[in-house]
Amino acid sequence: MFFEEKLWLFALASSKNSYLCPVILEKLSLINYKNIAAADLELSPKMNCFIGHNGAGKTNVLDAVYFLSFCRSATNPIDSQVLRHGEDFMMLEGFYSPLTAHISCGMKRGQKKVFKRDKKAYKRLSEHIGLIPLVMIAPDDTLLIDGGSEERRRLLDMGVSQLDRSYIEALNNYNKTLQQRNTLLKDEEHEPDPDVMSILEEQMADWGEAIYERRGQYVEQITPLFQAFYNDIANAHEEVTLRYTSHCQRGPLLEVIRRDRMKDRAVGYSLHGVHRDDLEILLDGHPMRREGSQGQRKTFAIALKLAQYKYLSQYTMLHTPQATGSKPLLLLDDIFDKLDSQRVEKIVALVSGDEFGQIFITDTNRDHLDQILKQSSHDYRIFQVENGEINSKS
Repeated sequence: MFFEEKLWLFALASSKNSYLCPVILEKLSLINYKNIAAADLELSPKMNCFIGHNGAGKTNVLDAVYFLSFCRSATNPIDSQVLRHGEDFMMLEGFYSPLTAHISCGMKRGQKKVFKRDKKAYKRLSEHIGLIPLVMIAPDDTLLIDGGSEERRRLLDMGVSQLDRSYIEALNNYNKTLQQRNTLLKDEEHEPDPDVMSILEEQMADWGEAIYERRGQYVEQITPLFQAFYNDIANAHEEVTLRYTSHCQRGPLLEVIRRDRMKDRAVGYSLHGVHRDDLEILLDGHPMRREGSQGQRKTFAIALKLAQYKYLSQYTMLHTPQATGSKPLLLLDDIFDKLDSQRVEKIVALVSGDEFGQIFITDTNRDHLDQILKQSSHDYRIFQVENGEINSKS
């Protein structure tokens, strides 16, 4: 189903939020994943807490959960580097309900990973994206504010891709066409064939405008959710907002791309297109990166991810079994550092509520976790992580 055809589901799901069914990871098995030699975990359907010192491996557990949703690590784009040092293979397995699905990923050193659902390998990994909706909040989310535009585009792409498989296709096709055009532009020995360039530019424009439309709709829908979360957590009076910028706003994208073809040839790559889009993050109308304090930046990033979570929970892809959507998995990796007690208290109150489904949380400070568990009446499990070994404490 196309993104714009599902907008009506947003209102429907919002009115029936009590019927949202959480995706539950019941069992997780890891073999040779980063510093974890082997682990078989029976998980709580609500709260799973991993306690340990920095470098113990607790973040690697969350990363494995992320890997099973997105077919890649959250922290390392090079697949071979998730293998434990000195080992020749790795294996991840997850058992999910109510999907009644067994998801596995195996990889041998020097070979491509193999992703399977119920022991049947995917032909394309993109077929898996969105089956197990997930949002991860981590310390490096402040790069959304301080980092380059690619960080913010990735946020948009990860959000929309879990909602609309046609978006993944458009993004893949655009990037492939962009790469082909750039190859011609950087060829110093031959002038690009103008007919070939025209065809590539037309394809770039077609795919690019589809991407632009979907990104724009997504930003429009999550902005009020984000503002509500920020105001709740920060209890602040400042105005925060998001502003999507794109070369598509300068006119038909094909014209924008073609008018600077000679300049592109001079620099050897494409200067215009949706690969240069950005998401402006504003505090009282000014860039957050210049105006925001450390606490404001972290609160901004957390609120943005929580808005993404709520949006995903309100309507997800058709291949989830619930017509009104499903609650995604929420991963909270060491998020309380450098936040004042008031903001920690607000976040604890939020994630402890019924609005959120299954949660995975890491911390070095047991006090934070005790505070969360004290406010929650739901089931929970605590795991101690030391040197890659994981032991249940509950």
